[in-house]
Amino acid sequence: MGKVTAGITTSVDGYVVGPDDGPGAGLGVGGERLHNWVFGGPWSYADDAAGKTLGEPTGEDKAWLDQAIARLGAVVGGRWTYEAAGHWGDQNPWGLPFFIVTHRVDEQPEGDAFVFVDGVEEAVARAQDAAGDKDVNVMGGADVIRQALAAGLVEELSIIVAPLILGGGKRLFEGFTQDVELEHLGVRQSPFATFIDYRVKRG
Repeated sequence: MGKVTAGITTSVDGYVVGPDDGPGAGLGVGGERLHNWVFGGPWSYADDAAGKTLGEPTGEDKAWLDQAIARLGAVVGGRWTYEAAGHWGDQNPWGLPFFIVTHRVDEQPEGDAFVFVDGVEEAVARAQDAAGDKDVNVMGGADVIRQALAAGLVEELSIIVAPLILGGGKRLFEGFTQDVELEHLGVRQSPFATFIDYRVKRG
């Protein structure tokens, strides 16, 4: 069985989205800049909506992403992330089993692009079954990552820090009160992000 990992991009002041996130602006006002590393430079929701071809990661950004994707067998995400992303146009963006944590499992869309699951523990368990010997990644948003950490499910945590201060939005560890000790696994850096990988210490 592979590992359970979690990873998310934050601003220097700890926000994973800017203010007023929601459908059409899943990363909030100004939050696109958090993910410049994914697209090889600046991009916007307006560009995306207009069908403009977005860039691709390069250098250290691509190296980190390629390594993560190579190990990936299934993905767990939160309902708010699913909604804010506009259901990814009803197309699974990973091409892998994708489990959405929600209390409204009866609202699962037709087809098998997304599987709605009631609770993060069940979602991770089902994702592990689907992933086989590959990793399961808890991709966010912040709330589902906090739940997975609190439940002791996450073995490795990646914090990707974008070089900006958003000043508002939703913080990754807002309201999180558990003491979790981490061990450094490695650091990569590019003009767009610093990738910090940790092992979550047990006991």
